[in-house]
Amino acid sequence: MQIAAHDVGRLSRLIAGAAGVAVALFGILTLFTPADGGPPGAFDGDPAAALVPAGAALLLLAAGVWRVAAYSLGGIAAAIGLLSLTSHPAAAVAVALAGLALAGIDLRVRSSPGSPAGYRVADPLLAGATIIALVALVPRMFALTFPPDAGPGTVMSPYVAGGLLTLTVGTILARPEAGPLRTTSAGPGTVIRRALPALIGVPAIAALVSALAVRSGISRPAAAVSTGAVLAAFAVLALVGYLVRSLEGADRRQQELVTQLDERGKFADTLLQSMNEAVLVLDVNYRVIDVNRRWRELTGHLDAATLGVRPANLPGAGTSDFSIKRADGTDLPVLATMATIPHEDGTPRAYVATYVDITDRKAAEDALSDHAGELERGNTELREANARLEAALAFKNDLTSMLTHDLAQPISSIASLAELLAADYTDLPDDIRLELATKIDKNTRRLIKMMNDLQLLFRLDTGSVTAQRTPVPVYEIVCSVTAGTDVDIDIRIDEEISALADRGHLTAVVKNLVTNAMTHGAPPITITATRQADLIELTVQDQGPGIPADQIPKLFDRFMRGAGLGLFIVRHLVEANGGTVRYERTEEVTRLVVTLEAGSV
Repeated sequence: MQIAAHDVGRLSRLIAGAAGVAVALFGILTLFTPADGGPPGAFDGDPAAALVPAGAALLLLAAGVWRVAAYSLGGIAAAIGLLSLTSHPAAAVAVALAGLALAGIDLRVRSSPGSPAGYRVADPLLAGATIIALVALVPRMFALTFPPDAGPGTVMSPYVAGGLLTLTVGTILARPEAGPLRTTSAGPGTVIRRALPALIGVPAIAALVSALAVRSGISRPAAAVSTGAVLAAFAVLALVGYLVRSLEGADRRQQELVTQLDERGKFADTLLQSMNEAVLVLDVNYRVIDVNRRWRELTGHLDAATLGVRPANLPGAGTSDFSIKRADGTDLPVLATMATIPHEDGTPRAYVATYVDITDRKAAEDALSDHAGELERGNTELREANARLEAALAFKNDLTSMLTHDLAQPISSIASLAELLAADYTDLPDDIRLELATKIDKNTRRLIKMMNDLQLLFRLDTGSVTAQRTPVPVYEIVCSVTAGTDVDIDIRIDEEISALADRGHLTAVVKNLVTNAMTHGAPPITITATRQADLIELTVQDQGPGIPADQIPKLFDRFMRGAGLGLFIVRHLVEANGGTVRYERTEEVTRLVVTLEAGSV
C-alpha cells in the first residue's frame, strides 16, 4: 500500500509538471500571436500573458526545486493579472487568484492555536479561479443550440478559460497529499470531494441534452436550453439534498461521539475519584492536571489552587518510599509510584503519580526498630557482663594458679624449716639455728611482699589506686631501694633529676624492676636516669637472656608466667602517674625503660 501511494504521488506530480509546461507554452503562443492587428509579441493588457510565469511556477513546484523562485513567479502572475483588471476583469481576477494560489500553495492557517493541522490558503483561491473559468466555459457548451449567425456571449476567451482550468488542476495535483484530493475520514468534506466531478459534469450534460434536443428537432433552442437548465437544476438539488443528508448524518454521528466521550469522561472521573490510592495527574511539564478525592484527604488541600501548578517535590520513576507535605506543614509517609503515559511514538504524553498511606507500616517498622535496638542494647550488656564474668573467672583461675605455685614454695619452706628448728633446736649449733631462722625470715618477708602485691593487685583491678604526684628525686629513690641488696648495682643518675610522680608508687616501681633484674636477669645491673626535654627516662639494664619473642606482648599482663605480679604492678603504677613502660632487647643487654614527666625539686 505504501509503494502504491508513493507511485500515485509521483504520477500526480508528473501530470502537474506537464500541465505547467502546457500552460507556459499556451501563454507564450498568446504573447506572440497578434491581437486586433497589433504587432506580434506586444502586450495589450491580456491576462493570458500571466500564464507564462504561472506555468513555470507550477513546473518548479511539481519538480520540488527552487521553491522560492516558484513562489515569486506565482506572485508575478498575480501582479500581471491585476494589471489587466480594467480591460479583462473576469480573466484578470481568475489569473490573480491562480497566481496567489501558486505563491501560497504551502501556506496554512490554523483554525485554533492548539489544532495540529490547518487550512491551506491556496484551496479557496483555486476554487474561485475554477468557478470563474467554468462560468466562462459553460455558455460555450450551449453554442450548438444557438443559430449559426448568433452565439452565446462569455466573460473571457475560451482558450484563456481552458488554460486556467489546466493551471488549477495542475496546481491541485502538484500537492496531492495536501489539497482537496487528499484522503481523510468520512465527513462533509469527503462528500464534497466525491461530488465535485458530478458538479463539474452537470453543465456539460445539460449542454449535451440541449444540443441533442435542438439538432433532432424536438424543441426550439430556448426550450432546449430551458430543458437542460431544468435538468441541471434537478441534479444540483439532488446533490444539495444528498449533502444536507450527509451533514445531518455527520451531525448525528458527532452528537453520538460527543455523548460517548462525555459518558467515558464521567466514567473515568468516577473511577478516579473512587480509587483508594491518592492520584496526581500531571502534564508533560509536570503541572497538575487533576487530583482525586483521596489525594485531597491525604494532603489536606481541599481547594483547586494546586491545579496548573508544578509540585515542588515529586517521586522518581518506579515505586519507592516517599513523603509528601500536607497543608499543615507535616510530612506524610507514602508508597509512591510514578508512571508515564506515552504517545504512540513512545514520547511522554503525561504522568500519573499514585500515593498509598503507609503511616501504620512506618509506625510498626519504628516499633520493631526500637525493639530491635533494645534487644541489641540488652545483648550488648549481656556480652559485657559475660566478658566481665570471663575476666573474673580468668582472674580467679590465674590467682588460684599463682597461689598454688608462687605461695606454696615460701609457705612450704617456712613450714619445713620451722619444723626442723623446733624438733632439733637443742641439738643444733647456734650458727645453724641462726641460718634456719634467717631463711624462715627471708621466706616470711617474701610471703609478706607477695601478699602486699596481691592487695595492690586487687586495688589496681578495682581502679581504686590514685596517684598524688609531686617532684621526687630519682637518685634518692633508687639508692633507698638498692641499699642492702647482695648484688652490685651500678647507679648512673644525676642527683638533680626528679620525676613528677607519687613517691610510694615510684619506690614500688623501682623495687619491682630491680627485683625482676636480679631474679630473671644477669649482672652487671645498671640503673640510669636521663632527662629529655620535659620527660625523664629511668632505665634498669642487665645482661640476662631476655624473654622469648612470643611472650613480649604479654610481658606486662597480669600473672605473666615467670614474672609474677611485679611487671603488671609496674605498668599500672606508671600509667597512674601519667607515664609509660617498655621492654627493649639488644644483642648484649635487656632493658626496662620507664618514662615519666620531669619535675623540679
